[in-house]
Amino acid sequence: MGIRSSLSTILTQNTWPTAQWSDWHWQMQNRIKSMPQLQLIFPNADLTGIDDALKLFQMAITPYYASLIKKFDNTDPIFNMSVPQASELISPPFIKTDPLDEDHHSPVHGLIHRYGDRALIMATSTCAMYCRHCTRKRITSAAESCLMADQLDAIKNYLIQHSEIKDVIISGGDPFTLSTDKLESILSSVRSVSSVEIIRIGTRTPVTMPMRITDELISMLKRYHPVWINTHFNHPVEITKEAAEACTILVDAGIPLGNQTVLLRGVNDTSEIIGNLCRDLIRIRVRPYYLFQCDMVPGVEHFRTPITHGINIMRNLRGRISGIAIPTYVVDGNIGKIPVLPDSIISSDATNTTLCDSNGNIMIYQEPSIN
Repeated sequence: MGIRSSLSTILTQNTWPTAQWSDWHWQMQNRIKSMPQLQLIFPNADLTGIDDALKLFQMAITPYYASLIKKFDNTDPIFNMSVPQASELISPPFIKTDPLDEDHHSPVHGLIHRYGDRALIMATSTCAMYCRHCTRKRITSAAESCLMADQLDAIKNYLIQHSEIKDVIISGGDPFTLSTDKLESILSSVRSVSSVEIIRIGTRTPVTMPMRITDELISMLKRYHPVWINTHFNHPVEITKEAAEACTILVDAGIPLGNQTVLLRGVNDTSEIIGNLCRDLIRIRVRPYYLFQCDMVPGVEHFRTPITHGINIMRNLRGRISGIAIPTYVVDGNIGKIPVLPDSIISSDATNTTLCDSNGNIMIYQEPSIN
């Protein structure tokens, strides 16, 4: 029995009509969120330690994304990115819940102002699927919530007072889990600030819930151009027919798409996988933007790779794939994003890599403790 049939029997006791499967509201309402659901859906999987991981970090997996799992253990990239693992309990002492110091750069609730000309709005704490490698587990492991009207007003006033902000990123959580009306209220508020030139939206729904890209959503987004979207494909198997169609709809609506991949041990940490992913992204008109070194947050130690490993992957990509398909490899931290180039590394050993940005700021990235 296929995974879709198994899931339909377990969750609804019926065969899912196409209309249900294709309804993003239904996908959200039927996310896999509990240990009993996992035990029913993945009866042959080793789920040891999941209960303990769920006490720290919540889980939600759309039926669509669960249907991409081919093997029910952590050798499967989709399983590995979506199902809690006992290894999430391992966190070295230098790990921080907020390694990017976002809370420190939040002058009003729901807004992060780390860079002079850019600001980020935390529209919601909700995601369609909670990635196990999430940088914002401190937020996505809390109760699901979204911006209130008075909070949005405070953000708008801040943007008006800070005309140096030209670029606003709508993020979360995932903004596309909001209703179209709620999302429009945020876009409308931001677009009403005359000094804001560009609106960007960060969403993983083309990957985890592509049916969210509806005609209604597209019609609304087109009213607020110029709008850019960054999505988050980590592995070629995520580029399904449905995901490709969602990206095509967005691009055809005049919305440029970029992709931010995270380098994950045991998921995509080879030049072959990253190369195939980048080629596949270009084919569906999604520009590889960043390849992120995994952030030093709780619960991701088993995903982290040494920086030298990422450098070797990037070196192997050069000359093997088109230049437009090569992302920028970066380490993000409390001083911002640092492109990892030969002259950005001051020193490196098995424990630490010392990095320097273009302004001479120093950051120490502690290498993973798992060999």
